[in-house]
Amino acid sequence: MDEQLEPVQGAGGALDRRAELSEFLRTRRARLKPEDVGLPDFGRHRRVPGLRREELAQLAGVSVAYYTRLEQGNGRNVSAEVLDSIARALRLSDAEHNHLTHLAKPKTHKKKPAARTEQVRGALRQLLDSLDGVPAYVSGRRGDILAWNRMAAAVFGDWDELSAPQRNWARLVFLSPEYRELFVEWEQKASDIVSFLRMEAGCYPDDPRLSSLVGELSVKSEEFRRLWATHDVREKSYGVKRLRHPLVGDLTLDFESLRLADDDGQALTMYHAEPGSPSAEALRLLASWGADATRAGAGRSAPSA
Repeated sequence: MDEQLEPVQGAGGALDRRAELSEFLRTRRARLKPEDVGLPDFGRHRRVPGLRREELAQLAGVSVAYYTRLEQGNGRNVSAEVLDSIARALRLSDAEHNHLTHLAKPKTHKKKPAARTEQVRGALRQLLDSLDGVPAYVSGRRGDILAWNRMAAAVFGDWDELSAPQRNWARLVFLSPEYRELFVEWEQKASDIVSFLRMEAGCYPDDPRLSSLVGELSVKSEEFRRLWATHDVREKSYGVKRLRHPLVGDLTLDFESLRLADDDGQALTMYHAEPGSPSAEALRLLASWGADATRAGAGRSAPSA
């Protein structure tokens, strides 16, 4: 299958969980070579990339027919023990293992994700404002940017100038040229966002807003289609981001993203620079410029409609 032609659901629909399960298992199996798992490689006689279904079934200790049904998207009545065995055979990461479990044994949610608008607690907004000199924001499900402080606006642009639907990391990164310039390792940022959305799709396949977002990006961005077709999932709660800021130049910032236990899907992300570094001095300058720094970022274009 051409990776750029993988079907996605459009606005208002739901992502096909069975198709998601099938494609996820197929792509994980395809990335493993026989020698990776101690099996002989018969070279030119192999007609498929990666492991055959029967080889994977043997490694997992299940019948070929059982694994085939699962890879065809039929996860009904599969046990946690079998999923664990398949995850080990496929050498899945913890995030991939969780994703497989969500796809095969979906949880029933009492409320559909679209039933309410995500709210940020007042105390959390006060915390954001108190983080003087620290760019920080709260993001929600689907990568929506829900609340932020003055320093986040100075670094990333004045999100007040955007409509609520435009304040979404996926739309900003894939549809706004200015954000492509802002992130030095743009491809890595884009990959991280798609991996996050894949995990969201596993947890909430019936979320019409998520389906609409995926459909929109698939139509508007070839790069999104390519990355979405990889079915990669991973969690990235900390790391380093290199930015190319229009006012202060290059910034190297560490970030920490903390899940909020009482707010389903929300996370607090904070950035900081190494003390005494040029990036720390650049943040100090942005803080001292106040509203001027924020206005300088307001010229960044909104994602295309």
